[in-house]
Amino acid sequence: MIQPIQTAQFISDPGGTPQCESHCPVHLDQIQQLHPEMLPLEKAQQMAEFFGTLADPTRLRLLSVLATKELCVCELATILKMSESAVSHQLRVLRAQRLVKYRKEGRNVHYSLADNHVINLYREVAEHLDETS
Repeated sequence: MIQPIQTAQFISDPGGTPQCESHCPVHLDQIQQLHPEMLPLEKAQQMAEFFGTLADPTRLRLLSVLATKELCVCELATILKMSESAVSHQLRVLRAQRLVKYRKEGRNVHYSLADNHVINLYREVAEHLDETS
């Protein structure tokens, strides 16, 4: 029979993270059940790169505008008060992570969010930040 883990007294390390004051008993059978739930390292690295792409204010501003409407590069540059070249560079980074897609119409290139996953991700994060503010 597995004995329940007793509530431990907590102390903080120099960084302020709570830690157990004394050694807690480890239930290996319970921990082993968690291994299939743990994100594989390769997937974790892909996700870190994906979120790293989003860790840029300019890219997030681009996504916020594209969440409402498809726009061409020159319109995006005007809205963000940036050069078309700088906007194109940021869009290339977003496109590499499949966050945006584009279509050509004559000489203009129009961008939109790639799919509903991107829209939902953007909205969920914005909502989360609004409720924790």
